[in-house]
Amino acid sequence: MALRALHACWLRVAAFDTFTTDNDPYGEHDCAILTVDGHRVMFKIDYYDRDLAYHSPDPSDPTVTERVMTVMLASEY
Repeated sequence: MALRALHACWLRVAAFDTFTTDNDPYGEHDCAILTVDGHRVMFKIDYYDRDLAYHSPDPSDPTVTERVMTVMLASEY
């Protein structure tokens, strides 16, 4: 992807709020696939402990959670 396409991708991911039961069956709003300039893009947010070693003991508590977002072409998954 060219730099312009990457910028468009980040803007679309940041603004994404079209969660449905098809793309968000658990209602967590932490993963979706969208199309940006003809490319299918996937994003996923994972919740780790503060040391980034294990899953967070309580993802809703920012004092024990670090969030990490992965954005990639859906074809790379």
